[in-house]
Amino acid sequence: MNEADAEVARAVGAEIPRIAAAVDAIAAALDLGGSIVYIGTGTSGRLGVLDASECPPTFHTPPNLVRAIIAGGDAALRRSAEAAEDDPETGSRDLMASGFGPSDVLVGISASGRTPYVMGAVTRARGLGAVTVGISCTPDSELSRSVDFPIEPLAGPEILRGSTRLRAGTATKMVLNMVSTAVMIKLGYVYGNLMVNVQPTNQKLEDRARRIVQQVAGVSLERAAELLDQGGRSVRTAIVMSKKGVGREEAERLLATARGRLRKALD
Repeated sequence: MNEADAEVARAVGAEIPRIAAAVDAIAAALDLGGSIVYIGTGTSGRLGVLDASECPPTFHTPPNLVRAIIAGGDAALRRSAEAAEDDPETGSRDLMASGFGPSDVLVGISASGRTPYVMGAVTRARGLGAVTVGISCTPDSELSRSVDFPIEPLAGPEILRGSTRLRAGTATKMVLNMVSTAVMIKLGYVYGNLMVNVQPTNQKLEDRARRIVQQVAGVSLERAAELLDQGGRSVRTAIVMSKKGVGREEAERLLATARGRLRKALD
């Protein structure tokens, strides 16, 4: 299994140009007020839910900026609902029930590239004129032919035939990591490789927030703690206050003008 998994990264690497093109399109849509919606069934659906659920704690994104739909609903996260994947109309209905609109981006996830539930959602999204991305692990798949931005990491045959939670699942998770992280970088949710949107909601995150302020602002840890308190517990506000020599209100204004992008606010 380890040897098989080692081949997955190379398969994903071959798709980097396609991943980059999708990231650019997604970031542009989100910059104009859109959101990302992942949709999938089984393992693919669970991986989409996982990636979406990790964006708010990692980047402090609004709850609806990155969301996910799995066939069978939340119950399918714990108990298999395989029959739900066979109906394209259900995929279309679930997509619209999520509040999806023409300014949003749909990322269809299907290892086989032909799951009816996913294809129904993709068809509906395209009918609305929305940007569509497809992640599949099958060459020239139906999904790839139906979306604006196809991504096809060809991870190779599974060591358990048909068990797409293995190579295909690993490849899909790697692609989703790249897509969501790169989009957030382009949108300014990070500064260098620092999580400057981190929320100090527990002891570990409090320490991380102080150390990020310390590093970027070039101040002592004690001063970083003071700035964090004075800046309303916002890492970005604290950094701007220190680097620009301004109070909280002016720092917040600069960040608002820069649409939350710390680098632009500092420049």
